[in-house]
Amino acid sequence: MDFFRRFLGVSAPNAGAQPGTVGGPIALASPPEDSVPAELDVDAAINAHERWKARLMDYLEGRLPVGLDPDVIRRDDYSALGRWLHGVGADVLGHHPAYPLLMARHRYFHEQAAEMVQWAQQGEWDHVVAVLNGRYRFASNQIVLLLKSIRQGVKQDA
Repeated sequence: MDFFRRFLGVSAPNAGAQPGTVGGPIALASPPEDSVPAELDVDAAINAHERWKARLMDYLEGRLPVGLDPDVIRRDDYSALGRWLHGVGADVLGHHPAYPLLMARHRYFHEQAAEMVQWAQQGEWDHVVAVLNGRYRFASNQIVLLLKSIRQGVKQDA
């Protein structure tokens, strides 16, 4: 855990307690105000993704008083962006050639987030850091780049 703290410059999760032990497991549920608009608003989709990531970091850094359920985090249709991509986003963007890749990257992102939570709950902070700075960050960056690419493609089609 000290490695994680030193490497990222963050505080340890609730001193002496492992993430996921206080208050029972929950998911990184997106509150209603965190929903993505029904229309094509890529900036809102990116912002929803960034807010979800911030809540995950709050958990990993010990600022959430409750645990997280990796099985729920793994669901790519649970976050605000995921609900949008599986719903209205599919209607609006589904025809775009990059949409299947966006969906795959989003699913992969949630798999990596769930893996980080599992490692954190086991106190394996070196593994958390490895996933965070590798596969998780790559998938997150790809999501943002793909959303921007699709937005550009939609603008050119219009």
